[in-house]
Amino acid sequence: MYSPADFFDLPEFGAGHFTDLGAMTGCTAFVARGDCAGGATCAVDVRGGAPATRETDLLRPENMVQKANAVMIGGGSAFGLEAACGAMEALAARKIGFELAGAHVPIVPAACLFDLPVGKAAWPDKAAGAAACAAALDFDGAELAQGVVGAGTGATVGKMGMPEQASKSGFGWHGLRMGDVVVIGCVAVNALGNVLAEDGGWLAGVRDAEGGVMDPLAAAAQAMATGAASAGAEAEGGVKNTTLGVVLTNAKLSKAQATKVAQQAQDGYARAIKPVHTTSDGDAIFVMASGKVEVPPDMVGIMAADAIEAAIRSAVRHVSA
Repeated sequence: MYSPADFFDLPEFGAGHFTDLGAMTGCTAFVARGDCAGGATCAVDVRGGAPATRETDLLRPENMVQKANAVMIGGGSAFGLEAACGAMEALAARKIGFELAGAHVPIVPAACLFDLPVGKAAWPDKAAGAAACAAALDFDGAELAQGVVGAGTGATVGKMGMPEQASKSGFGWHGLRMGDVVVIGCVAVNALGNVLAEDGGWLAGVRDAEGGVMDPLAAAAQAMATGAASAGAEAEGGVKNTTLGVVLTNAKLSKAQATKVAQQAQDGYARAIKPVHTTSDGDAIFVMASGKVEVPPDMVGIMAADAIEAAIRSAVRHVSA
């Protein structure tokens, strides 16, 4: 049904990472450029109960701004939202954004995941955001790195047992083509739950004593039975989760249609992560559409869910590869 696609098939978008392996954090920028330099139709759907976001209200269909110049995702919890300011400065320096009183004001929505307990208590700052944005603007379409990079640098999954039972995760992407329509799903996977393989088995998550992956609900029950009811990410007082996705497409979508695509793309989370959209996750998916190809919006939504599902598995497989 599908054929594979990559970033060469979507030259109107660039993607770039900033990775700090010393602090185990980073960020990833997605920039509208070239034929789409004026911005891409942008929308978001937030399902998790603990989001750390910026400019997401702006993306609601009834609000004025129709296009965004870039989307930033990163680590560092709310501190990491600073990276979007660096992206704005990098874009403004290239005269990207709407012009006002001699200045350029780029629109850069952002969301962050919680990776502060991994490595050092650090986060991507303005310089990191500017570096990721510059890499995205200059991206040549070659293979975008996956695994322990960018927004996925400090990501982990399977945090319903003891903290030391969690598995390392990261950033992944997957591209699909159907006719002229191209959809690429990109995800930083930092979920409270486990990641499911295609056959329904566990791909990554809460590790048992033998190093295998155990059911997350069984892990939570086990922790409670041993008197460790305060174990795990939730009860330590911090939100140490959140899966962040960005769907890039050449489809022509209105802001309302892009919002529906973002909602449909969340099905990819539900198929590949268990449990998902918990009160301790800030799960969000952005959509950026360049408007080149006329296509039924539901087709884009179906493709987006499939691409996001595959990208989640790609993220954890690139960590263990």
